[in-house]
Amino acid sequence: MTKADIVANIANETGLEKTEVLRAVEAFMGSIKTTLSHGKNVYLRGFGSFIVKERAQKTGRNISKKTTIIIPAHNIPSFKPSKIFVESVKRDVKVK
Repeated sequence: MTKADIVANIANETGLEKTEVLRAVEAFMGSIKTTLSHGKNVYLRGFGSFIVKERAQKTGRNISKKTTIIIPAHNIPSFKPSKIFVESVKRDVKVK
């Protein structure tokens, strides 16, 4: 599913114009990005949490040059689904 599909689904369900829905979806995603970039987490009850995870420093290898490099500690965004969300997917998704 793409962002366009999400916008179309919301527009169909709510009766709003696609341009209005697109602005709302873009604002929602922008708000989450801004909050995470400031080091804060976003919690959506019944859906999940967008969190900032810290990755420790580690050693990496450049295979083509046969050298070792140090990858510094850094933060990455992550999503953790809620228990309700996980149970819903387990129950509803059929194994192919």
